[in-house]
Amino acid sequence: MTTFPMPADEAEARAVQDALRAEVVLDESGPPPGTGRVTGVDVAYDEERDVVVAAAVVLDAATLDVVAEATARGRVRFPYVPGLLAFREIPTVLAALERLPVGPGLVVCDGYGLAHPRRFGLASHLGVLTGLPVIGVAKNPFTFRHDRPGPRRGDFSPLLDGEEEVGRALRTQDGTKPVFVSVGHRTSLDNACAHTLALARDFRQPETTRRADALCRSALREALA
Repeated sequence: MTTFPMPADEAEARAVQDALRAEVVLDESGPPPGTGRVTGVDVAYDEERDVVVAAAVVLDAATLDVVAEATARGRVRFPYVPGLLAFREIPTVLAALERLPVGPGLVVCDGYGLAHPRRFGLASHLGVLTGLPVIGVAKNPFTFRHDRPGPRRGDFSPLLDGEEEVGRALRTQDGTKPVFVSVGHRTSLDNACAHTLALARDFRQPETTRRADALCRSALREALA
């Protein structure tokens, strides 16, 4: 079981990110889109009761059929701090991943990887801890500038921190808002975008995220009933 020591405060959490960032692997392209398995992870909270529920949903990458799914329930053990959300979410996400009866393959997070002020968002953190290839696909931009991508599916523009490309604003459907893709661990940015498009066949968000979001919300309702 993957251990996750909880930092005592914000300063210690940032130090953990800075220490683990050197372990991110950036020289692997990752599995080809449309092959093997791909897993979406997401969390839902009840802040009043300090409850967090995580879901992991494994899809067949070729058909997008559900292969397996798992949930886990935990306590919210770290305050809400922008840039430190991994410390609220990862312990329960790890528990959900470990309950899967099959290997997850590539993991897709509803969040960021390198597109993070310290280049170590949720997708990178999860990748380093598990050793899995992980990408981040977020619904909204964080702190980086970008031009509006073209209007067609597949159009993109770089997310820039100064002159450094840390991710891409990617149009997954004609005329919809873009999603924001970044590398987490053991994938390339080109491949992360290709996976995102392969998973977003009919909707703006990848099917992995849609399925995991629905499952964790349902599991939270059941946990609080």
